[in-house]
Amino acid sequence: MHDLTTGVTHFRDAVFPAKAELFAQLTTTHTPGTLFIGCSDARVVPELITSSEPGELFVVRTAGNLVPAYGPGSDGVAASIEYAVAVLGVERIVVCGHSGCGAMTALAERHDLSTMPTVAAWLRHADAAAARPGSAAIASLIRANVVAQQANLATHPAVARALSTGAVTVEGWVFDIGTGTVTVIDPAGSDRTLAA
Repeated sequence: MHDLTTGVTHFRDAVFPAKAELFAQLTTTHTPGTLFIGCSDARVVPELITSSEPGELFVVRTAGNLVPAYGPGSDGVAASIEYAVAVLGVERIVVCGHSGCGAMTALAERHDLSTMPTVAAWLRHADAAAARPGSAAIASLIRANVVAQQANLATHPAVARALSTGAVTVEGWVFDIGTGTVTVIDPAGSDRTLAA
């Protein structure tokens, strides 16, 4: 297993010096262009997948890349979305699902989650995806979930306002871990591949 202390030492000795000028700029500037909402899965690393530099992505990671529909009360996901859109002014939002997603596998295969009530409650944010026809297969559910989470995202007032003025665009992606392929999801079914 990777030793975190060794990793930090490598960062300070090799990575940081090569990017010192960028980090100096970032001490006073925070203007990411994209809000990237992805899964907490350790195999899905937004900055690596998109070849992004520090400061370019504002990242929210949740189990199953779920975005709860907007509602009253405090919520860390909603607060992060609101901040990214209303304060940082991101121009693009990407909701990214991925192959082999444990959350979607649990739903598709109807795993018994009775010993994990918090996980079971969280996965209810994917009910709309699970209810779509043909979503029983894991790959289909992963795709349907990305579409459903885009719809949930649009219920957030800051996002709805930005969408209505054209200040932000929303995209759905599915990342295939085994091939590195990123597919842009079209709710109408005309998906396209970004990279292979």
